[in-house]
Amino acid sequence: MDPRIRTHAEIIVDHSTRIEAGDDVVVSMPAVAEDLAVALHEVLGDRGANPVYLNNSERASRAYLRASDDEGFETPAHQLALYEETDAAIIARGGPNASEQSDVTPETNAAYRRAMRPVLDERLGTRWCLTQFPSSGHAQLAGMSTEAYENFVWDAVTLDWDEQREHQARMVDILDGADEVRIRSGEGTDVRMSVAGNPTLNDYGEHNLPGGEVFTAPVKESVEGEVHFDMPLYRKGKEIEGARIRFEDGKVVGHSAERNEAVLTGILNTDEGARYLGELGIGMNRSIDRFTYNMLFDEKMGDTVHMAVGNAYADTVGEENERNESAEHVDMIVDMSEDSTIEVDGEVVQRNGTFVFEEGFE
Repeated sequence: MDPRIRTHAEIIVDHSTRIEAGDDVVVSMPAVAEDLAVALHEVLGDRGANPVYLNNSERASRAYLRASDDEGFETPAHQLALYEETDAAIIARGGPNASEQSDVTPETNAAYRRAMRPVLDERLGTRWCLTQFPSSGHAQLAGMSTEAYENFVWDAVTLDWDEQREHQARMVDILDGADEVRIRSGEGTDVRMSVAGNPTLNDYGEHNLPGGEVFTAPVKESVEGEVHFDMPLYRKGKEIEGARIRFEDGKVVGHSAERNEAVLTGILNTDEGARYLGELGIGMNRSIDRFTYNMLFDEKMGDTVHMAVGNAYADTVGEENERNESAEHVDMIVDMSEDSTIEVDGEVVQRNGTFVFEEGFE
């Protein structure tokens, strides 16, 4: 076994989920990630935890979704009960074919997401961690050799997270207590939103591994303007390119895409909350230096911002504000490296990807 897999497992257990003796832990990952599952079970055994292992198969999920009636999905009570009794959940992505579910319709995906929302909410209430195993399928999607992709993933996972936390804390200080954020990029993006009363979180490799962003939730009905998401989104085996969304009073009132617009429409039609923003995130991880069609990495890149339609994380919504709720949470990315600014309460805090506290800011 590659020794980096054991290191990966130790970071998940000790840093990301802070496992203690007696914790009940769900480990969910595909067969290709069995080495990581084995390493995790070794570390969990060392810590005195109690794991249960779920094999997450994209092929099996595809078969089920294609065979099912959209009107027949129900929340699986046995799966809900599992997470109700779980202290921590560890999920890894990976697989031989990143496009396995490309022939499942957007309507079926939306119906299934609605039925599974109580399970997702329960899982998000645990000490959860989502990570990536460097499988050949994702290497191919990223346009990299398997070896190069392994190096990319494990270099990102084994970052000095204390140092990254300190770097990102400077942006958290700017956003905490702020009122309005304005994002401008090129001719296609000019959007304003209030973040008043909503906390800003510092993601340094806990719920997401790798981490590398700061994020908050917009006040639900405050978002105004247009956004051109000029970096692609890979969604259930289909690539959405050139997405454009227009907001009024917080709600999506117009949208288009240069490719796979129907997939974007299906996301927005999942439920009422899918037409509001649930997250504003700012990528700050300079070690992730290339786009790989994997949102777990891509949204963390420096010189980017991302916005998620759908569910807002409870920890990012202040007590006086309404939390947007949805079965969806879909991140989309804006390249901020050129002709771009982030303004906080009228002051430019990032220009062309460089933060006000970084060398080279003008």
